[in-house]
Amino acid sequence: MEVIQTKKRLLLRKTLFISCLLVLTGPLFAFDSATGQKLARVKDIASIEGIRDNQLVGYGIVVGLQGTGDSQQTTFPIQTLVSTLLRMGVSVPAGSIRVQNLAAVFVSATLPPFSRSGTKLDVTVSSAGDARSLEGGLLLMTPLYGADGKIYAQAQGPLVVGGYAITANGNTKQMNHPNTARIPFGAIVERAVPLDIADKAQFSLLLNDADFRSAEAVATAINRTLNRAVAHPIDSRRIVLTANPGEEIPSFLAQVESIEVPIYPRAKVIVNERTGTVVIGGTVVLQPVSILHGGLAVNVVNEFQVSQPGPFSRGRTEVIQQTSVDALDKPVNRIDLKQGATVDDLVRSLQAIGASARDVISILQAMKSAGALEAEIEVQ
Repeated sequence: MEVIQTKKRLLLRKTLFISCLLVLTGPLFAFDSATGQKLARVKDIASIEGIRDNQLVGYGIVVGLQGTGDSQQTTFPIQTLVSTLLRMGVSVPAGSIRVQNLAAVFVSATLPPFSRSGTKLDVTVSSAGDARSLEGGLLLMTPLYGADGKIYAQAQGPLVVGGYAITANGNTKQMNHPNTARIPFGAIVERAVPLDIADKAQFSLLLNDADFRSAEAVATAINRTLNRAVAHPIDSRRIVLTANPGEEIPSFLAQVESIEVPIYPRAKVIVNERTGTVVIGGTVVLQPVSILHGGLAVNVVNEFQVSQPGPFSRGRTEVIQQTSVDALDKPVNRIDLKQGATVDDLVRSLQAIGASARDVISILQAMKSAGALEAEIEVQ
């Protein structure tokens, strides 16, 4: 009897090594040498209410592709092309058009504040169909709409693709994302967003992170630097600024934004379970704690054996599946964090025991529940 064996392994194993990017970081701040407080410019931690960007979006077509455009199964590029040709005085039946050299795309851009007619913007172009690559394409004139449905810019130009995709004989090699491209200065503003600050005497300063202590400290620092009471905190995020009558508003706001103020960042631990990334802020405080950590490895093996009957027998070929399960409970690792332990001590201890990405996330959540981690855990 001839036996042909094929093996198919399914590994469910918690490997003991750091498979995540564990970053010990915090905002980059200056320090007041006299008080030891963290300082930051107002413009880095807050924004002026009303002075903001506006998002634009549009739909268009990219032409000039080398057979990497949308397929015939994607119908809306054909409809777009027929409509475009009809506006140019060319009537072509939709059934006679092949679209391998064009692709339907969505175009997005950001309209910065105080933009005027003629200002040029960078645009991002992304395929809306099943095109394989936008390399070598040209975006035809595409109107960009704001949230109110009005046209604020027109985009057109050759695409800059930061990747490629090559397919030959069923084999494909791809680098980065060839279905998304950029057009530097590819859009021209046609309509400006009205924003006049010359006649205003009062502005609202909005903190990026709401905090009552930071709001009070920012207002105090602004008043002390300008030698007059111009800033008044309203709540944990909003600070009202009042300019003097006849004062130049751009100069006033420039002075306010350049002031260095003390800040009190919130202790946070950012966890991204999809990518295994853990970011621990520098203001996180640890309490004495003991951590016991173990691991369980499960190995499931499926073996398929083919039983071949002998010659001139009445038997038939059978495929028999044999499954074996092997479980290994690994010994417990222990971490002791004493009084005064830092985040760096925690990182080194986790690396020493070879904790994996999911292990790190579970340990941090358990430490938070036990009261040993004085920080807010944000899961993304």
